[in-house]
Amino acid sequence: MSLVRRADTAEVVGAGLELAAAGWGCRRIAGRLGRPVTTVRGWLRCWSRRAVRATAVFTAWLVALADDPAAVLPAPAGTAVADAVSAVTGFAFAARARLGKLKVPTWLLVSAACHGRLLAPGWPPA
Repeated sequence: MSLVRRADTAEVVGAGLELAAAGWGCRRIAGRLGRPVTTVRGWLRCWSRRAVRATAVFTAWLVALADDPAAVLPAPAGTAVADAVSAVTGFAFAARARLGKLKVPTWLLVSAACHGRLLAPGWPPA
């Protein structure tokens, strides 16, 4: 599944966001993923602008899905970008636990949850 206004799949963009959360820069991420530096820079700028709101949205969804939210709430990861990625992966974990044998990759599940709008203008809603 692709993200709205993005040529790359949710899995490719998500991999880039995970690498950024781990401290990688856009040139290194671009090299690893085989994408243009300008493309990766665009993802990271967009994600950085919405990281705090995305953290709030995915954390709320995680809490709504988890049987024991305290057991799966991610600890602060050190940066807003890393916190948002942690919230996303926590949400995916809670969704899989709630829905049983769901074998959907994390970033595909995330894309479906936000209707492909993860990096689209106006998401998450204010």
